[in-house]
Amino acid sequence: MSPEAGLPRRTRVYENHHLDSPRWDRFETRPGDILVTTAYKSGTTWMQTIIANLIFQDGEIPGAIMDISPWVDMRTRDFDHIVELTAAQTHRRFLKTHLALDGIPYRADMQYVYVGRDLRDVFMSLWNHYSGHSEEAYEDLNDPAHLVGEPFPRCPDDVRELWGQWIRRGWFDWEPEGWPYFSASHHAQTWFDYRHLPNLLFVHYADLLARPAEEIRRVADFLEIPVSDEVLARVVEATRFDTMKARAESVVGQASRFWKGGARRFINQGTNGRWRGALTDEDLAAYADLKRRALCPDCARWLEEGRRALVGAAHP
Repeated sequence: MSPEAGLPRRTRVYENHHLDSPRWDRFETRPGDILVTTAYKSGTTWMQTIIANLIFQDGEIPGAIMDISPWVDMRTRDFDHIVELTAAQTHRRFLKTHLALDGIPYRADMQYVYVGRDLRDVFMSLWNHYSGHSEEAYEDLNDPAHLVGEPFPRCPDDVRELWGQWIRRGWFDWEPEGWPYFSASHHAQTWFDYRHLPNLLFVHYADLLARPAEEIRRVADFLEIPVSDEVLARVVEATRFDTMKARAESVVGQASRFWKGGARRFINQGTNGRWRGALTDEDLAAYADLKRRALCPDCARWLEEGRRALVGAAHP
């Protein structure tokens, strides 16, 4: 997939223990729908919470964020319930996907918010996520009633053992890394190739941490949601990590049962740089090799540095 090819086209099918990309053929979108997209562990729920607070500026959000803004392509979530839930919503809908752009139908009348993050930080957050899964999570993901392909394996006990597999092995044949989930680098590159589209906004996790008011204003402007300075200040406060962690159940909702320690385990630290000291020189050499194989230089710089990396280049 490349910008020269015109509009994005779906060329892949993603089906495994987590993903069910063909669901999008049966999901009826609406003009103005918002789709939050990340590979994973890059601020998906954070961005959903930001958008919820921009839409419901009175603070009366009608349910837990992850319940009212469903992950449409999550295999273990009841698809009929997602359809029924979202069809009944009269507010502007905001949905979630973890699909690469080559695995989802592109809609010119939707708006897409992509959140990216340094892949090394993605991995460290994934380690917390994966190692914290409850028994119920494994049972649900590997339920033979809906499992496609190989079962979802147990998390290794050692972070570097997981790194050695995640950085070198994909779940799908076309992926360079990402096992046992799916590739974060391939995901990023497929969306980055189309960053010029007017209905696609790129936001970086590090920029959100460093300049939350500025980045949330960018999101509001992109979505054409009027927001006063007073409301913006409230949204910034409501979406701070300590605020979200204190109200974790109202963010994570029913999904909290999938982690040991519940919702507060899912909303972890919200920090970057934890890979320093955890990954060795050998591990980082494997990361450098992945960048060379999987990412164009601009995409690699953007993932590591955020918006400042592309000053003078095509702006995400």
